[in-house]
Amino acid sequence: MPTSVRLTRLTLTDFRNYASASMEIDARLVALTGDNGAGKTNLLEAISLLTPGRGLRRAAFADIVQKARRDNSHPDGWSVAAVLENSDGETRLGTGFSFAAASRRIRIDATDARAAEELSQYVRVLWLVPAMDGLFTGPAGDRRRFLDRLVLAVDPGHGRRVADFEKAMRSRNRLLETGGEAAWLDAVEAQIASLGVAMALARREAVTLLSGLIGEHAGGDAFPRAALALEGPFEELAALTPAVDLEDAFADQMARGRPRDRAAGRTLDGPHRTDLAVTHVAKGMPAGLASTGEQKALLIGLVLAHAELTARVSGMTPVLLLDEVAAHLDPSRRAALFARLDALGGQVFMTGTDKALFEALPDDAQRFTVSEGTVQGID
Repeated sequence: MPTSVRLTRLTLTDFRNYASASMEIDARLVALTGDNGAGKTNLLEAISLLTPGRGLRRAAFADIVQKARRDNSHPDGWSVAAVLENSDGETRLGTGFSFAAASRRIRIDATDARAAEELSQYVRVLWLVPAMDGLFTGPAGDRRRFLDRLVLAVDPGHGRRVADFEKAMRSRNRLLETGGEAAWLDAVEAQIASLGVAMALARREAVTLLSGLIGEHAGGDAFPRAALALEGPFEELAALTPAVDLEDAFADQMARGRPRDRAAGRTLDGPHRTDLAVTHVAKGMPAGLASTGEQKALLIGLVLAHAELTARVSGMTPVLLLDEVAAHLDPSRRAALFARLDALGGQVFMTGTDKALFEALPDDAQRFTVSEGTVQGID
């Protein structure tokens, strides 16, 4: 069984619309209600920053500081602190941004972390926000980011892999633009090939595992079953190449494509162009052609399955953030969602403008009212 991980305290300082706020949390299922603009999503964003990366909004760290402070000529920065509880006891996590240092800082039990990836040893945070509602109809880049977040939750090294790949890709593009020597291009393409193949294999493994888990819920869930596949030029190359030869084949492809890529001003082939194809199995159609409601249900099903996969692979239950998710569901599907969340065993934070949306939550769920810059528990 995975270890249960949950937040028991969350403290914000100069974060978005919060000058100072603190929550004492004693439940697995947590509902945050309040008017639009009150700061509900800001609380979820604060929790999402307890993981590597820029959180659920992908905001620049300097833009997160409370506006009143940001408008000050000498702002200090912002901070988020949390107490995590698991079977081994408590862990204190902290992260923040200092204008003086112009960098993000992470502390674990009062000790500076060497890298953001260390956070993944203590907590995995997953989220579903309204901005993701157009995932199946939007650009491939959005689905790639979604895919890489899926992979990162089960393989914490994936984020560094992707960052190094993108850095090497930028180096190749500059060399092509400036007429760099072939020897330099050979070297950077070898690096890209190694990183790209590792990145692609991690994606393929995660999609395979997730597809298998989705199959376990076929026919017994309120959310439609999705079929997943990876598509793109790199996948076409990989399908025709033995795994042991894939790095060399990718490097050769880049070498042959230098004239075309130089003219285009970018690298045209590789895993940076991979797309995540999602199909509504019951209807046999691409997810992007399904109705808006069906797309939302498909996406919720994917996120729930990913939460279950994360628990199995990491050995710890993830913290799940669901922003305005219940408002788009009819009462029966909303009840099914709450039952599924309860069965997952992890901690879940949900937001909504109407308290009635959460009436079907179990009695031991915890409820908070959020107003401008304040959070108050409901008895």
